[in-house]
Amino acid sequence: MEFELDPADLAFREEVRAFFATGIPDEWRTRVRAGLRLNPEELVAYQKRLAARGWGAPTWPVEYGGTGWSPIRQYIFWTEAAEADAPAQFHQGLELIGPIIFTYGSQELKDRYLPGIVNADDWWCQGYSEPNAGSDLASLRTRAVRDGDDYVLNGQKAWTSYGHVASHCFVLARTSDEPKRQQGISLLLVDMKTPGITIRPVATMDEKHHTNEMFLDDVRVPAANLVGEEGRGWEYGKVLLDRERMVTASVAIFLIQTVKAIREAASRRTIGGVRLIDMPGFKAKLAQYEIEVTALQTMVLRVMADAAAGTDSGPLGSMIKLRWSQLSQAGTALWVGALGPRAAHFAPLDNSHDLPADMPYAMQGALYARVTSIYGGSSEIQHNIIAQRALGLKG
Repeated sequence: MEFELDPADLAFREEVRAFFATGIPDEWRTRVRAGLRLNPEELVAYQKRLAARGWGAPTWPVEYGGTGWSPIRQYIFWTEAAEADAPAQFHQGLELIGPIIFTYGSQELKDRYLPGIVNADDWWCQGYSEPNAGSDLASLRTRAVRDGDDYVLNGQKAWTSYGHVASHCFVLARTSDEPKRQQGISLLLVDMKTPGITIRPVATMDEKHHTNEMFLDDVRVPAANLVGEEGRGWEYGKVLLDRERMVTASVAIFLIQTVKAIREAASRRTIGGVRLIDMPGFKAKLAQYEIEVTALQTMVLRVMADAAAGTDSGPLGSMIKLRWSQLSQAGTALWVGALGPRAAHFAPLDNSHDLPADMPYAMQGALYARVTSIYGGSSEIQHNIIAQRALGLKG
């Protein structure tokens, strides 16, 4: 399926294409194509460039500082970004807590936090998972006790990505004990400079510092930083997690970059005087991968068409998230294979042997891709959601 583009949309596409042709440093493109996130300072610089063009929040309404773009224009923007090997925008503030704030937050919270998200003056991290509350998030134990004009937080959070550079964190904490575990949980916005917060790094296979443990010891948070109503955090958190899965609809478009990277690597490499891209076995693998990526793009288009029509896409977000994670892992593995044995190095290499520019990042990208089947709801959770919401099966 395809969208029908009117002359205004075609002109918009040319404007976006022209921006990405010159607005992204080549060194960024190399790492992005490897499936890696840019460094935080680079993502901030990228967000500020987009905000200066009025493109900082593609999915937000105009009244909150967004573009007000139609789903068609959002799709055009993400497709052109992917074709240009531009990075995806960092989503924790932009696509997760930002929309929760403008939907459920007080006017004070909207005025205080939304501009900082769009302009990248603030960096947000997520305080959801705990050592014994990952997929079973309702069993979380972090507590927030009201004390005058503050809540006092105590507990521990796990897998707090970029907590070491974040200025703020949105935290789910238990504010009361109720018979049903999903009740009595509230959503609070926390300044990361508040006394009592300790961040400890968690080592990952790609040897990058992405994620952390976060300890909260008598952390005082103004009661005004409560989002919505006390005890309704589970409801807001479910909306947020649904959004996180739907964010994958935009990120899935960026698999175009992986296809390009595989094709270019296979075109460069020769075995016995024959280019890898011309070998029937590899050609078949690449063709199958590209077919599967195209099929996922079609599913993304369906979601965008539903959004344009105001229709609920049901479990399609979970389907896209599940398939995207599978294809991310398969694609980076195929890319490493196309580059050859020297791609097994994932530490930064000097280029004394005239290696392709993307080779130092290949294995790093493949290792990082392992996390895609865990974050945003594990693949097992997505299977359960699809079974229950699409097939009507009971858990």
